[in-house]
Amino acid sequence: MMTTLFCSQGHDNPEDNRFCRLCGEKLLPAVVGGAMGGLVGQTLGWRYRVLRELGHGGFGRTYLAEDTNRFHELCVLKEFAPQVQGPEALQKAEELFEREAGILYKLQHPQIPRFRELFQADWQGTGRLFLVQDYVEGETYQALLRSRQSQGHCFTEADVTQLLVQLLPVLDYIHTCGVIHRDISPDNLIQRRSDGLPVLIDFGGVKQAAAEVNSQLRRAIAVAPVSLTRLGKVGYAPSEQMDRGEVFPHSDLYALAVTVLVLLTGKEPQDLLAGNRRQWQRQLTLSPTLVNILNRMLDPYPAKRYQSAQAVMQALGSRPDQSLPSKGQLSPSALYPATLAVSPAQSGTFTRSATVYPPAPRVRRPVDGWGRVVGTIALLLLAGGSIWGAWWVAHDWQPTPPKAQPVKPGNASTNNSVSPQLSQAEQDRKQALNNRRAALGIDVGFFTSLVNAAFYTRHPDRVGRQLTTDAADASLRAEWDRLANDWLDRLKPLSADARSRLGSYTDADVQARQAAVNQLNLSSRALNDLTDARFFYLFPDQPRNQNILNKPIGQVWQAIATEQLNAVKAGTALETIKFPEGRFSQQVSGTLKPGEGKAYIAQLTKDQTIQITLQASRATRLSIYPPTSKAAALLEDSAKTSWSGKLADSGYYEIVVVSDASGTIDYDLNLAAADNISSPDAAQ
Repeated sequence: MMTTLFCSQGHDNPEDNRFCRLCGEKLLPAVVGGAMGGLVGQTLGWRYRVLRELGHGGFGRTYLAEDTNRFHELCVLKEFAPQVQGPEALQKAEELFEREAGILYKLQHPQIPRFRELFQADWQGTGRLFLVQDYVEGETYQALLRSRQSQGHCFTEADVTQLLVQLLPVLDYIHTCGVIHRDISPDNLIQRRSDGLPVLIDFGGVKQAAAEVNSQLRRAIAVAPVSLTRLGKVGYAPSEQMDRGEVFPHSDLYALAVTVLVLLTGKEPQDLLAGNRRQWQRQLTLSPTLVNILNRMLDPYPAKRYQSAQAVMQALGSRPDQSLPSKGQLSPSALYPATLAVSPAQSGTFTRSATVYPPAPRVRRPVDGWGRVVGTIALLLLAGGSIWGAWWVAHDWQPTPPKAQPVKPGNASTNNSVSPQLSQAEQDRKQALNNRRAALGIDVGFFTSLVNAAFYTRHPDRVGRQLTTDAADASLRAEWDRLANDWLDRLKPLSADARSRLGSYTDADVQARQAAVNQLNLSSRALNDLTDARFFYLFPDQPRNQNILNKPIGQVWQAIATEQLNAVKAGTALETIKFPEGRFSQQVSGTLKPGEGKAYIAQLTKDQTIQITLQASRATRLSIYPPTSKAAALLEDSAKTSWSGKLADSGYYEIVVVSDASGTIDYDLNLAAADNISSPDAAQ
C-alpha cells in the first residue's frame, strides 16, 4: 500500500519525496512496518479519520483527525501505547489510565483543549488506546519565536507581560482543580488563531498516567523493575521535579518564567540559567517590576517562590479575586485586556469597567447630556494623562485626572480647556490633534487604545504608569502626540466609512464577510490575501504571522478587509476567467498599484492538467486555491510565478495576484487547461 507523507502545512506527498511538492519543506520519512505505519487515511473507532501526524514521543503518536460523526470537525488523537501486549494487559492499561487521567476530563476551560473520550481500536492485530481532544488552530509560541527571530527580533516585554496576564488565570484554575501541568514550555502553548489567546496543551499528567501504567503493568507481569519516569523538559522544569518527581503549583510557575525568558531572548534555558542563575539579567533590559517577579518565580528554593498563580497576578497588578472563575467558567474580563470607561454620573472620574476588546458595535445615543460627556472624554484622553490601559482596571482606586470644563454638544473640537496645567502651546497642540481626529471621524476611545499600544511597544517600562501633567513627563507627552499624528496620517487613506467604524468591528463582521465573499465563488483565504497586501503596504512595521484581531490594530485590518470586500463586489478586484470557444487557454492582463491585488476564478474539472504562468514587471506574490477550503493551497502567498499539475477536484479555482513592489506594475496571467496531456504533478 502506498504511504502518503504530510508536511507541517498538511500538503500530501508520495512516499519517495524528500521535500514537500508544494512548499519545499523537508519531509520526515514515513514509519512503515511499525505498529502504526500507514495509519494516515484510516478511520479509527468507526468515526475518526486520520489526516496526518502532528508529532510523536515516548508514549505514542499524535494525529490530526476529523470526526465523521460531528460534521467532519477537526480533533486530535493522542495514541496511548503501553509497552505491553495482549487483550488482558490492554484492558488493565485502560482501567489504570482512566483512573490516573480521569481528573483531566473534568477540566472545562476555554483556554484548555476539551478532552472528549478514550477509546480502543485494533490496528494490524494490535490493540491501541486513543485519547480524543479538541483541535486548536494556531501556532505554538516556539514557532512564533522562530518566525520573529527570522526577522531579527524576539518577543518584547509588553508581549510577555500580556502572555502572563492571559495565562496565569488558566494556571490558577487548573491548580485549584488539583492539576499540575508539569510541562510548560513554548512548544506546549498555542496562540489560538481565532482570538490570539494562549492555549495550554499537552498536559504532563497524561504522560504521567502512561508512565504509571507502564510501571504497574511491567511489575504485574514480572518484568524487571524500571525506574520512575521523570516528566518535564530539561531546563524548563525545576530541579525538584526532575530529580525527585515532586510537583507543586510553583513548579509550573518556574517553567512559565523560563518560557518567558526564552521568548524574550531566543536562547535555550541552559544558556540563560547555567551557573549564575541571574546572568540572564545582563542580556535583557526589563522593568524592575518584571525582573523581580521573574527572579522570584525562578528561585532555586521552592519555598521562596510564589506559591500560587494568584500571587504572581497580584504582583503584576491583576486582581486575584477576579481572575479565578468558577470551575468550567471563565469571565471575558479574564481573557481580554479591559478598556477604560467613564461613568456619566461623575464629571471626569474614571472607574473600572468590564468592557472587553474587541468592543460591541457602538450604540448611537441622543446628543443631549451624553454629547457633553463624550466631548469631555475626548479632551481628557488627549490631555496630559494620555496613557489609559488595563492597569487601572486591576486596581481598586480610581485616578481622577484634571477636570475639564463641560463643552457644548458638537463643539468639542473648538474647546481649548484641554488641561489648565499644560502650557498654552501644548494645549494648542493637543487641540489640533483632537481636531484632526474628529475631522477624520475616528472614535476617540479606539484611537487612544491604538496609540497607547504603539507607545507601550516603545516604552514597555511605562506599562501601568499614567503620564502626568508635570514637566518631567513633557517629552513623553510630546512623543505620544507625535505617535498620534503619525497614526492619523496612516489611517487617512482609509475610506470615511471604514474610519468611522474603527473600534466597532466584531467577530460577526468576520463571519459576514466570509459569507458574502463565498456567494461570489471566492474564499476568505483569497479575501485575506487582498487584505494583507493592502494592510502590510500601509503598515509595513506590523509583524506578519501573528494574530492581531484581538488587538487595536486588528480593527484597522478589519476595516481594510471590508474595503476589499466592496472592491470584490464591485468587480474591480475580482474577475472570472473563461476560455474562448474552441480554445483551452486564456491570458488576462492587469495593472496593480503598490499594496493592490486582484483575484481571478476559473471553473475547472477534476483530473484536468493545468498550467498557470504569471509574468510581471516587478515583484509579485501568487496564490492558487482549490474549490474546497479543506484542501491545501496549491500555492500560497508565494514568490513562484508558475504552477502545473493535475487537479484533484472540480469547481471554482482561485488565483490571487498581489503586488510586492513599491511602484505600479503590469502583469500577464496565463491559464491553460487540458484533459489528456502529460504534465508534472508538482509545482514548478
